[in-house]
Amino acid sequence: MVEAFVGTWNLKESKNFDEYMKALGVGFATRQVGSMTKPTTIISMDADIITLKTVSTFKSTEINFKLGVEFDETTADDRKVKSKLTLDGEKLVHVQKWEDKETTLVREISGNNLTLTLTMGDIVSTRHYVKGE
Repeated sequence: MVEAFVGTWNLKESKNFDEYMKALGVGFATRQVGSMTKPTTIISMDADIITLKTVSTFKSTEINFKLGVEFDETTADDRKVKSKLTLDGEKLVHVQKWEDKETTLVREISGNNLTLTLTMGDIVSTRHYVKGE
């Protein structure tokens, strides 16, 4: 099922992302840049290793992981988190934990569209991506 997520995804629309970054504790200047950035997400697989790259003019990140196995991640806003990705039905669920906090990033596919739902406490942001060539 992870194969459905493989591809290049271009951000088209973002809702409430500034509020989400604020809930994470991201500073004002970084939020300003983050809100204007239109990242591309590239998801690939090699056997059971999944690579998720986020590429933008501001900052690019890459994580390599196996489903269900916790790993250390440094986020685009430089948080050091423990991450785990799992499949929940047709959703790719990414949980990040640090200090006493937790955020959830859920990716869902519908045709050539990917919706990323970011949740931190009671703050929810949605980011809509379209599959590229």
